[in-house]
Amino acid sequence: MSGLRLETATARLGGRMVFDRVSLMVEPGQFVALVGPNGAGKSSVIRALAGLLPLTNGVARLGGDDVATLSPRERAARAAYLPQERRIAWNLPAVEVAALGAPFLAAGEAVARARRALAEVEAGDLADRGVAEMSGGERARVLLARALATGAAAVMLDEPIAGLDPEAQLMVLERLRARADAGQALLAALHDLPLAARFADRVVVLDHGAVAADGSPLEALTPEVLRRVFGLSARWVEGPDGPLLSAGRAPAAQGS
Repeated sequence: MSGLRLETATARLGGRMVFDRVSLMVEPGQFVALVGPNGAGKSSVIRALAGLLPLTNGVARLGGDDVATLSPRERAARAAYLPQERRIAWNLPAVEVAALGAPFLAAGEAVARARRALAEVEAGDLADRGVAEMSGGERARVLLARALATGAAAVMLDEPIAGLDPEAQLMVLERLRARADAGQALLAALHDLPLAARFADRVVVLDHGAVAADGSPLEALTPEVLRRVFGLSARWVEGPDGPLLSAGRAPAAQGS
């Protein structure tokens, strides 16, 4: 068994339940979008799968093995993780930051892989620049390259397109889609629902730490789910390349 899996998992943080009895699976070749309002538990689910948040109950699996039984080196080789935090403490060249994604490789091989990952996210020209001299969007692409440089079978990304301009958002999601098509298991927390619907094979909707819907974009992002979970009025319309999600704020309830 490979890919990512949560099995009836519950986790607490600071004594507070952050998600409860969550089950989800990301198989090789799948791009799964994890969506939900702020505070729904998206980041906590990803951190649990990465082995960074212990579970109260249930199991998180990487490549079929309980993540709690894997060493940090084994976790790093099996799954790449991009946290929501974009801060970089030292003004290192971008290529050195990206090479940190493959610490298990010899230095030369890690740098070569880092340069390929930077080129993949259209940041090859940033390779020798210090990250402290970059814009937030440029640093975001460098950190994404660091995750992709791992070359792991599974990739977990927490808001990978946050802080990017629209063109860069599309570029990043196209690259992630291509990675899934090539066989990687991809899980990404996203806030942009139309983009999640456009690029993901499946969408998992979290609400108050529980799975509210799980299925294809058409199955998971129904008008009823979007109204109940997000307070949106939404519908699917036929676009030139298939169904597109159109959404706006739901009208306020009228008093009697």
